Amino acid sequence: MKRFLERPRIAREQRGMALLECMMALLIFSVGLLGLLGLEARVMNTSTNSENRNRAAMLASEVASQMWLSNTVAPSTTVYNNLVTNAGNETLGGLPGGAIAVAAAPGVLNGADITVTWHEVSDAVGANSKLVTRVILP
Repeated sequence: MKRFLERPRIAREQRGMALLECMMALLIFSVGLLGLLGLEARVMNTSTNSENRNRAAMLASEVASQMWLSNTVAPSTTVYNNLVTNAGNETLGGLPGGAIAVAAAPGVLNGADITVTWHEVSDAVGANSKLVTRVILP
């Protein structure tokens, strides 16, 4: 009867194996968590880039609308001037380091290229993101 109540003896080489297994599991879990954090940072960066591209397209569309309303590729309305002035002001719907430039389209009569530039956080130093839209009035 005494034999059933006794603990089995663990060999000296086997002592601490449970602690070692727990530490390895903790290491694998922490590496996985670091990978998830890196993925989350990348998703946030991509989301910000997408939002800025959408905002640039909206600004270019607003400029094109002003061209259509004034029936000229060189509008000088107050709405157009406000758009160009506030392109870099993020609190007023602009872009970080944003600028709008309108130039005559080469080889096209009554056409213009609207260029919206801005600086993304992921851009290299001195490099800017750019969106170009061509408008041709009838």
